[in-house]
Amino acid sequence: MHIGFYAPFKPLAHPSPSGDLVIATGLHDYLQARGHRLSILSTLRCRWIYWQPWRLAQAFAERRRLGRRLARRPVDLWLTYHCYYKAPDLLGPAVTAKLDIPYLIFQGSYATRVRRQWRTRPGFELNRKALLAADMVLTNRRDDHVNLQRLLPAKRLGYIRPGIHPARFARDEAARREMRTAWQADDRPVILSAAMFRPDVKTEGLVRVIESCARLRDQGHDFLLVIAGEGRERKRLTDLAGNRLGKDVLLVGQIPRRQMARFYSGGDLFVFPGINESLGMVFLEAQSCRLPVVAFDNGGIPEVVMNGETGFLTPLFDQDAFDQAVATLLAEKETRQRMGRRAAGYIREQHDLERNYRQLEKILDRVVAGHGQKR
Repeated sequence: MHIGFYAPFKPLAHPSPSGDLVIATGLHDYLQARGHRLSILSTLRCRWIYWQPWRLAQAFAERRRLGRRLARRPVDLWLTYHCYYKAPDLLGPAVTAKLDIPYLIFQGSYATRVRRQWRTRPGFELNRKALLAADMVLTNRRDDHVNLQRLLPAKRLGYIRPGIHPARFARDEAARREMRTAWQADDRPVILSAAMFRPDVKTEGLVRVIESCARLRDQGHDFLLVIAGEGRERKRLTDLAGNRLGKDVLLVGQIPRRQMARFYSGGDLFVFPGINESLGMVFLEAQSCRLPVVAFDNGGIPEVVMNGETGFLTPLFDQDAFDQAVATLLAEKETRQRMGRRAAGYIREQHDLERNYRQLEKILDRVVAGHGQKR
């Protein structure tokens, strides 16, 4: 199948790593590896584009360009990844309607609350238009699937579990020894955390991890905290970590994703609150490497972490409960190892990308075969 691929929120070549980019790349690469021909239709980024008139003109020009291109060299299916009110698909609905091309959105989202705010109302309407135009809308979040049912009939909706390649994120004992030697961890439990150092909830989450660890150290817990990441808030986080934890913390910089399994292999538990996290790919990766997780019970995290089995999810912003969950895993080696083993098995059973995306392929075939019968 020849698939035209478009990511209005963040193009595949975007330099800033994120979970969203990981999912988009994984989707693209899986379909390509399965023998489908994928063409990147556009790199136009639509984030807040409706408040940037000069970029709206660019979007209209891009529509015309794609209309001409696909009239000459058609695709079997237009696939848009991640369409929501901040980054609605301004290209797919118009071009596919004009050329009668099957149109599928993967990771569509529908939030009616944003229509009540003047700043987000245009994005709500544009996103709604795209969702209504699609032959099929798929999502990897249960909450989104429920919300989309208010707009679309069940036959035009689907849910695909988020996934990774478990074999690429497996505990490596040789890497574990190397990492722990490099970190001078000795026999201490190693707490891992990872996020981009952006001036938003990512940095707020890391601040909470550092402060939590400082309180636990004051209570007599012995450990090493290792944080992976990079960004604008590095100095703030470095200063805070040094002041609060001294030699018991390391900031090791940004680690390429292909090397993250080595990083996870050196740890004993993974701790990150995940404030407003839509899913959190790091939680899937860490669990696959046999690390139990501590995070806040919010967003899409409960869909990828089994509370009480593969880690602990604590009430949002309840720092005492968060501290206690980390303390339990630090103090109870058998508990964290048992949860870690269960976590790795859970990822293999429920969040194997190859297995989950086979369902996606069947849906793509049905969409192309049934195009024109969506109403």
